[in-house]
Order: sequence, then C-alpha cells, then structure tokens
Amino acid sequence: MADGKSSFVYVTYIRTTPDKLWQALTASEFIKQYWFGMNCESQWTAGSAWKLVSRDGEVFDAGEILEASPTRRLVIRWQHQNKPELRAEGYSLCTMELEVIGTVVKLSITHTIERDNSKLIEAVSGGWPKIMSNLKSLLETGAIALENPYPVESTVSGQA
Repeated sequence: MADGKSSFVYVTYIRTTPDKLWQALTASEFIKQYWFGMNCESQWTAGSAWKLVSRDGEVFDAGEILEASPTRRLVIRWQHQNKPELRAEGYSLCTMELEVIGTVVKLSITHTIERDNSKLIEAVSGGWPKIMSNLKSLLETGAIALENPYPVESTVSGQA
C-alpha cells in the first residue's frame, strides 16, 4: 500500500445477540474455547491493559484497550511480543464493530498498522478467519469448527 499502512478486514454475520457476542469477545473462559486455548486478559474498559496469553502463560501480544462500548465497539492497540520480527513492527490497532442486522449481528474486524507490507498483518490475516469461524460456530451450534489452528490440509488426488 502506498499510504504507509497495512490493513486486514474480516466481516462475519453471526446468529446471536449483541450481548452474547460481546460476552464471547470479552469473557476469558469463553475466549479459550474458540481461540485455540489462548486467553485475552483485560478489564475491558478504556485505558485498561490487554494481553493475549497462551495456555502455558506465554504472552503473545500486549497493549491496551483504547475504546470499549459494550455490545457496539471494541478498539485494542497491541504489539506482538514473542517473534522479534513482528515485535519490531510496533503497535497495531484492532477495531471490532458489532451491528445488529435483523436476527444476526454483523461483526467487522479491522486490523491495521502504520507500515507498508506488514508481516504482522500478514500473520493476523491467516489467524482471524480461523478464530472467528470458531467463534461463529460456537455461538450458533455450541461447538467450534477447528480444533487445531494449523490443520493438515488434504492434498488433491494425484499431487504430492
């Protein structure tokens, strides 16, 4: 991108209520179910610290909540922590917007960073669809879609 910014946008429609979706996005025990055992730790209020922590306590991302409008909008500013090349890119901004449309809630995630060709944005563009597919499935059916964030892909017949 020529503007010195990289971004990724993901939109999904979930058959749920804004209250249930907000709880799913902010309740630790629920997050662990769809985020492959990872946990987001925060007070979920503007100015509070935020971090993404693995099952074994390793902090993957850390930052702060910039905006928290329950059932409507959540904005998190964070920096990756455990891969030096991603950490070096600095802070990214993740905005989650919830909008009721009939019997569903439209969830839009916009993840940006102030740099061209960001490796962090490349990484999250592979992660968000898996995480949000699990969230959608869990809210709608009671079960996640993917057990493993890196499932073994099937090969096309006749190809190695």
